[in-house]
Amino acid sequence: MQAKQRVLTGITTTGTPHLGNYLGALKPAVNASQQSDVDSFYFLADYHSLIKCQDPQTVHRSGREIAAIWLALGLDTDKATFYRQSDIPEIPQLCWYLMCVAPKGLMNRAHAYKSAVDDNQVKENRDSDKGINMSLFSYPILMAADILMFKATHVPVGQDQKQHMEMVRDIAQKFNHHYGDIFIIPKPVISEESSILPGLDGRKMSKSYQNTIPLFLPSKKLRKLVMKIK
Repeated sequence: MQAKQRVLTGITTTGTPHLGNYLGALKPAVNASQQSDVDSFYFLADYHSLIKCQDPQTVHRSGREIAAIWLALGLDTDKATFYRQSDIPEIPQLCWYLMCVAPKGLMNRAHAYKSAVDDNQVKENRDSDKGINMSLFSYPILMAADILMFKATHVPVGQDQKQHMEMVRDIAQKFNHHYGDIFIIPKPVISEESSILPGLDGRKMSKSYQNTIPLFLPSKKLRKLVMKIK
């Protein structure tokens, strides 16, 4: 008998989900949860939110909004495991074990970290790491812990997370090399729709660019935002 696929994905609780989140993660995740041959794990990534947001009220409100949107889109919690990242203490514990095998050079090449360094260089800051915390630098390792903890086989992600998924696979393989076949090597599931969805300014729709179209706006506000797209 063929083993079930195990699909896992999460959304960072730093704001209201937008159309890019819907195409890149929410839509394929809800579809997967309705398939009988798939085990589904979906979570609110509130640890990840602390990288850029230290306001507890914002994180809490965003978590409630995202949970409501998952359910409104049709996620059946009788068929899927739905949880909040911070409710699983073993995730940060596993993150530490993975840090002990993850090469620093691999983290140096992460797009999110390199982008922050490039911004400092453009601003001619003497310290290229100004304003960069260790959570941003080690973000891919926490992502690896999220995925490897539950032995996910497939992870729906946007195009911008492709490199991070490659890092997750590298870390899992390195850990397995040292300690045996502990972790399943996950496969990214990349939506082509999400990679071409433009934001308000013409760039890829992203909360980081503040160019998003939130889900479930009143029709007049939604139309107004759509008409602003360059």
